[in-house]
Amino acid sequence: MKNISILGCGWLGIPLAISFLEEGYAVKGSTTSEEKLVELEGMEIEAYHVDICEFEEHDAFLNTDILVIAITSKDIDGFENLIQQIEESSIQKVIFISSTSVYPNLNAVVTEDTKTKDTPLAVIEELFRENNCFETTIIRFAGLFGGERHPGNWFSDGRKIPQPKGYVNLIHQEDCIEIIHEIIDQNCWDTTFNACADHHPIRSDFYTLAKLRKDFTTPEFEENEVLTYKIVSSEKLQEILGYTFIHNDLFSMFTY
Repeated sequence: MKNISILGCGWLGIPLAISFLEEGYAVKGSTTSEEKLVELEGMEIEAYHVDICEFEEHDAFLNTDILVIAITSKDIDGFENLIQQIEESSIQKVIFISSTSVYPNLNAVVTEDTKTKDTPLAVIEELFRENNCFETTIIRFAGLFGGERHPGNWFSDGRKIPQPKGYVNLIHQEDCIEIIHEIIDQNCWDTTFNACADHHPIRSDFYTLAKLRKDFTTPEFEENEVLTYKIVSSEKLQEILGYTFIHNDLFSMFTY
């Protein structure tokens, strides 16, 4: 039986864990909430309470083949501690979930070769990238939607939305899960991927439709004097994995 551990069973981690269970994996999942342990066990996920800052010795959670890291922490010291524990474990493969927020707004298309901002997340990426004890693939997901995450809810009524003439960079939960499966199935390690739908509508058009479809009032937008944006390219991912996005037309989400 194949074994996988998912560090961070939240919006992405739980449906990801369920998808691996359906494929016959033995799945371990972590949470920092004691109350959530029972919920995970009820889903047949072997549940662990894990805080990366409190790993003091090799944990049973890391007794696995593949580790998917899907937590939002930007604690560099905590990740250094986690990496040390991974080095002492049986783990050979790691998928680190990152974000396209590492890229600055260059008013241009950004690729995996684009220089990143000097941020804690970029530092953490490099900690994994430079480690030779295990192989890591980094996935930089764009803005996440799907499930309970609907773009119409992201800006409360009365809050002006910035950069109306900029562009949207998003990826659906189902695509996130499928891409992770493809990386594992195709044994694609030691690389970095952007993961973002190819459709990049203008922000004013997109959020107006998103709000109206949720029966909210028409949104207000800031009158930004300076336009700043980026358009995230997933060309590398599509070419190497042969991947076709399930939700590539972002306007289609407003039809259901």
